This record gives sequence, C-alpha cells and structure tokens, in this order.
Amino acid sequence: MSSTGSGEEEDRGVVTSLDELVGLRSDASRLGHPPIQRARHALAGPYLSAFRGGGIEFDEVRAYQAGDDMRCIDWRVTARTGRPHSRVFREERERPVWLGVDLAPPMHFGTRCAFKSVLAARAAALLAWSAHDRGDRVGAVIRSSAGIGDHPVNRTDLRFLGVLASLAEATRAHGGEASEGFDESLERVAFRAQAGCQTYLLSDFAELGERGRESLALLARRTDLTCLSIYDRLEAIAPPAGRYRISNGRDHCSITTGSRAFTDTWCDDFAVRRAEMTEFCQSHRIGLVTLATDDDLLEVLASPGLPPGEYRKRRPS
Repeated sequence: MSSTGSGEEEDRGVVTSLDELVGLRSDASRLGHPPIQRARHALAGPYLSAFRGGGIEFDEVRAYQAGDDMRCIDWRVTARTGRPHSRVFREERERPVWLGVDLAPPMHFGTRCAFKSVLAARAAALLAWSAHDRGDRVGAVIRSSAGIGDHPVNRTDLRFLGVLASLAEATRAHGGEASEGFDESLERVAFRAQAGCQTYLLSDFAELGERGRESLALLARRTDLTCLSIYDRLEAIAPPAGRYRISNGRDHCSITTGSRAFTDTWCDDFAVRRAEMTEFCQSHRIGLVTLATDDDLLEVLASPGLPPGEYRKRRPS
C-alpha cells in the first residue's frame, strides 16, 4: 500500500496495513470497558468461566456426564428422578479469546467500501484489541493464500502485534489458492480453542461443508462461539441488467444479466445459504452476526445492552 497520497486512498478498501489495525485500538474501547475487579490468581480473571467443576458460584443441576466429580452429585435430584445428576459451578478465571479468520481469495471481493477480507481483518483487530486491553490472552488461526497464520494464545505485546501483522499480510495475498480448505481451518480452530474460551469465526461461510459444521458444533459445545458472517450487497441482489466481463484473476468470461430467471437464481442462491447458516446457528445456540461490506463496523459490533467488558451472543433474528 502506498503510504501517502491518492494511492493510499485507492488501496484503503482493498488491503489493510499493520498501522491501520494498530490504530483501531482507540475504537475498540467502544465495544466495552475493561472490568474493574482484579484477578485472584495467575489464571483467574474477571469472568464467570464456562469451565464446569468445583468453582465458586452455583450454575445449575444437569444430568451426570462422564468425568463429573462424584462429590458434585446432587443426591436429592438423583433420588427424585432415578437418574444421576450433578451440581455444576462457574468460577472466576480468565477467558482466552480465539479468532478464526478466513482471508482466502474468495474473501477478496467487494463492491462497496471494502473487500470482505478487509472488513474481516478490521473486525478481527477490533475484537482482538478489546480482549487484549481487558488482559485476556488472544490466539488466532488466519487462513489465506499466503499460508496459515497459527498464533497460540498469548498476551505479550510482541505476539499480539504478530497477530495484527499476519492479518494485514493476508489481505495482500490476492493470488493463488488457500493453503488449506475452509473446513480444515475450522478443525484447526476447534483443536486449538480450549474449553471455556471465547471464540469468534469471521468468514462468508460460502465454503462451509459437513466437516466444518461438525467443527462448529464442537466449538459451540466447548466454547462461547460467535460467527461473523460477512457479505457484499452484490451477492444478495443481482446486478442491473447488462453485459459484464468478469475474471477470477486468471480466466475471463462475460455474463448477461437482466432476465427474471437469472435474477431469481442469483438471489435465491444467497438466500438459501443465509437461511441454512441461520438455522444451523439457531439449532446449536451459536451467536450469529451478519456484516455487509458497507456496514458501520463499530455500530454493528458495539451492540447496545451488552455488559461492559464482555460480549454476549447476538442471536440470529
């Protein structure tokens, strides 16, 4: 990206830079304020953890699961129902944040304001800064044609800047194909993300397959999962009638738009994919946020009514 002049303005929505992602730190404060209570020990933190076990705050009684502490069995409920039940608790400890960011070539597309890849990188940086400034460790799996950026959770400034640099570099990797499939990247995130952490997945989810859905379901069971589904308005609404020359960077062809059949097919394909994603997230209690390339990113992420310093799932409507 050019550092000055019109070149910078022309590139702004096509690629991003480390300087831009670092500069989002001040905006991240609008997503919530760091909690004021201090950690009780090295692994403690300001959140009611999703780790279940001998914590400090009672959460619920549920059916006994393999591995539950025998000391936590609720004998009254067990006697009443005839099936073993356990008392589970939540304890205060830190919540590592994992980001799964899809910046593969299909994300390098956009007709309004920015490419989907740039919006995804900016959103990931805002979420990362918000977590970092709360004192949480941040890890990321970044998929692009430049390779897989696999960053273990860490809270040091140097490692954190490495995540931002990897995001910026991936927005510039326009050529070639992704180094691994989307489903494989989701499996990688599911393997990395520890139980009880906060997980954000950013993609258009156009390449989501059956293996990927299994990984999403696993992440939803083990972590507090939110999917940020990114799209461009042109994907949802067919272009005006006309003849268009298009290219994927290697091959070229022309398409003619305007017929009723073309418009219906174009719109239906997107609507079906969105409906399937929405239904899947609802059925697995996964938070789903949709982001268009011309949306106000901060306005969407800073949803009103969220508790300070913590994100809650924004349920599909």
